[in-house]
Amino acid sequence: MIDGKKVLFSGMQATGNLTLGNYLGALKNWITLSDEYECFYSVVDMHSITVRQDPATLRKRARNLLTLYIAAGLDPEKNCIYYQSHVSGHAELAWILNCFTYMGELNRMTQFKDKSAKHADNINAGLFTYPVLMAADILLYQADVVPVGIDQMQHLELTRNIAERFNNIYGDVFTVPEAYIGKVGAKIMSLQEPSKKMSKSDENPNGSIYLMDDPDTIMRKCKRAVTDSEGCIRYSDEQPGIKNLLDIYSACTGKTPAEAVKEFEGKGYGELKPAVGEAVISVLKPLQDEFERLSKDKAYIDSIIKENADKANYYATKTLRKVQRKVGFPDRIR
Repeated sequence: MIDGKKVLFSGMQATGNLTLGNYLGALKNWITLSDEYECFYSVVDMHSITVRQDPATLRKRARNLLTLYIAAGLDPEKNCIYYQSHVSGHAELAWILNCFTYMGELNRMTQFKDKSAKHADNINAGLFTYPVLMAADILLYQADVVPVGIDQMQHLELTRNIAERFNNIYGDVFTVPEAYIGKVGAKIMSLQEPSKKMSKSDENPNGSIYLMDDPDTIMRKCKRAVTDSEGCIRYSDEQPGIKNLLDIYSACTGKTPAEAVKEFEGKGYGELKPAVGEAVISVLKPLQDEFERLSKDKAYIDSIIKENADKANYYATKTLRKVQRKVGFPDRIR
């Protein structure tokens, strides 16, 4: 708890470009949480280097992501928005937690198996211990809740196990986090493979709408979206492509899928797709304009980076010093 509020932690990797799915499924919903929670939103650039990165590109993407957080509506006065790499406590706590995590637990992590298959030429120790760093991210701020998707639930369970194991040995040190169950964000699927989630790592550029795509590109991708030969607009699992377009339209307009179906009753795919494109453009254009404005204000973004890093370090250090003393590290001489 901080100032009577429960603590919420989340973050995104500074790799690739954020998609419409990232925005509608997560980022858009973060904006309302600061009234209820003390929120820490990290640009998790340390996680990013488990896969080789071009240094200049990583730095640029990290800054763009932090700027996008603000452009999307996250108030840096009410939320702590910071770079993971600017808070050394993440790495320091991760080392300690490594010593309280079992090899068997890490061997069971399905994401390690998936990423190892994708990056067979670079199966490094960081990729293997990635979930421990994630546990450190969460426990460092004594987070009560963590918004997670299905693909991250296994990592959150490991975090809980590590916290409980440490607490059982040393007393009540860590808050044991819960999954955040709130307003469910729209689950946006690939425009080309509607059985798969829209992803910033999709090899097919037409499968994802990126937050910085221009209007012509957005419209072209929507018009090329995979549908079917049925020719009717229904919200049905039997028509995954149409269902996905209706989900996107609903999320962008605030209408329910049922209202969207009624609106397009008797119309064809040739009318649905442009309407979806226009709805997406209307949502992303204000965000893009604000991003461009903020990107030009270097002094302001620099001030946010410094102030929020100081705030994150303050709370991280409180936890870290407590943990270091518990495990027997010598006190620091002031």
